[in-house]
Amino acid sequence: MRVKEVFAQAERINFGALPPEIDDLLQQGVAAYRHDRATADRLFRQALSQNPSELAPYYCLYKIHTYMGSLDVAAEVATAGLKEAVRQAAWSEDPREWPDGNLDSDGPGRFALYTLKALSFIELRRGNRETALEFLDILSKKDPTGSVGWTVVGELANGLV
Repeated sequence: MRVKEVFAQAERINFGALPPEIDDLLQQGVAAYRHDRATADRLFRQALSQNPSELAPYYCLYKIHTYMGSLDVAAEVATAGLKEAVRQAAWSEDPREWPDGNLDSDGPGRFALYTLKALSFIELRRGNRETALEFLDILSKKDPTGSVGWTVVGELANGLV
């Protein structure tokens, strides 16, 4: 393997087991984000439209829009990703009805918890503190050890950070 190929492999983000064409679009989007956010958005949306059951494109989209301050778009995409994750996990759309306790370290259930954490952060940034606190309260019951990192958002919400 040539040095360039080794370097290219080392820079790839591990999105998990994805169809190669979806992974390629996401990798291109990550690289594009550094210099062309519109192209990154287009590539992530293309990946999502090609396979709306893959969760990684939702993550990429809501993450970049949160970073860019496009919080309405971030909330919309995160909500859609959350809906797809709970469908795959065969859970209720009401997060208060999700199973309590720690889940597998991978899969749609974990994605749902992580995305609810992301939504709590997005809502906090949008000035919807009560909604953020409601999501954080749910996360405290569904992920009591804070494995998806919701405790950091909780500290932000309570002005501790």
